[in-house]
Amino acid sequence: MQTLPFDPANYLDDAESIAAYLSDAFDSGDAGEIADALGVVTRAKGMTEVASKTGLSRQSLYKTLSETGKPELPTLLKIVAALGLKLRVAPAA
Repeated sequence: MQTLPFDPANYLDDAESIAAYLSDAFDSGDAGEIADALGVVTRAKGMTEVASKTGLSRQSLYKTLSETGKPELPTLLKIVAALGLKLRVAPAA
C-alpha cells in the first residue's frame, strides 16, 4: 500500500483550527516555521484567492511562504489580512 505525505492544509477548514495552527508556529519563535505555517494556511484558503487579495502573484506567495522565505512585515500583514486574521501580541508568560 502506498502512503501519501501528510498535508496539514487538508485539515485547516475553520477559523479555530487555523488560529491554533498559526499560534503554535508563532510560539516556536522560528521565522522559517512561521513562514511555512502561513504557507500551509494560504494553501488551505486557496493560493489564488489570497494572491488576488494581496496583489501578489501566486509564485511570489509560494516563494515568500516557504520554509526558507523571509516575508517582510508589509507583506506579512497583507497575507494575514487576506486570510481574515489579525496579529495580536500577548505577554510572554
